[in-house]
Amino acid sequence: MSNIIDKVADCLVRAGSTFCEDQKEAYRKAIADEQIESSCWVMKQVLENALVAEERRSPLCDDTGIPHLFLEIGKNRAVTGELLEEIKEGVRQGLRQLPGRPMAIKGDDYARIDQSGGLNEDSGALDASPILIKSVDEDVLRLTVLMLGGGPAIRGITQRVFHKHSVDVVIEEIVNRAIPAVSQLGCSPCTLAIGIGRSQFEATSLMMEAMAKGDYGVQSDFEKRITDKVNEANVGPLGLGGKHSVLATFAKIGPQRASGVRIVALRPCCCFEPRRAYVEL
Repeated sequence: MSNIIDKVADCLVRAGSTFCEDQKEAYRKAIADEQIESSCWVMKQVLENALVAEERRSPLCDDTGIPHLFLEIGKNRAVTGELLEEIKEGVRQGLRQLPGRPMAIKGDDYARIDQSGGLNEDSGALDASPILIKSVDEDVLRLTVLMLGGGPAIRGITQRVFHKHSVDVVIEEIVNRAIPAVSQLGCSPCTLAIGIGRSQFEATSLMMEAMAKGDYGVQSDFEKRITDKVNEANVGPLGLGGKHSVLATFAKIGPQRASGVRIVALRPCCCFEPRRAYVEL
């Protein structure tokens, strides 16, 4: 097995089984700050689960997630078809090692839609999403693996926002959409992932980059305003109330067109997300 395949497989296992240090610290701060006993207990259980999963290299959640790949390429690096195939094989190996939950549906287009083709019992048969590639100034070839679950995808929203030449209007609209999404998700506290772009594709790509690069310890004014406003709704962990419906907001704002609308992609990441890890290839 090639070194790259090994690295990618290990990265996927870490993404599916480990909280990043900033995520652990965000939970510790929220636990220390929360005054509702039941909500505090929920967050303690989530963090304890994460620490056990890391020690055992076992999945953070029964919904082990769909692999999403974010590849950063320095100007002096190159990506070949062979490299992309090795990354795909690394994903397959990692899903078997984690192990990932078998979720690949067999059959043609119709059979995959209605699930009449049946389930492939090989967890490695689960295809990753298309790779998102971005050039960077660093001299690196860095792959981030995100394991994205179904609940946040169901509650995710990609819609237009009429900005009315006001950032406040955009923030208010995002908050109005985030509150019911967070309350309906259930698996909270959440991390809100947001991308704002010129099309649905661009907004969703920016949302994915926000998840890959976001830092719980570093919140922009834009991000903090959204986090604070959603927390005012008092949804709380598992809907039990409290100050911590959302631990943080990760937002990425891309180029914008001269238009009356902004396309906003919003994902209410569950209490274990974003499940992520990176590796330099």
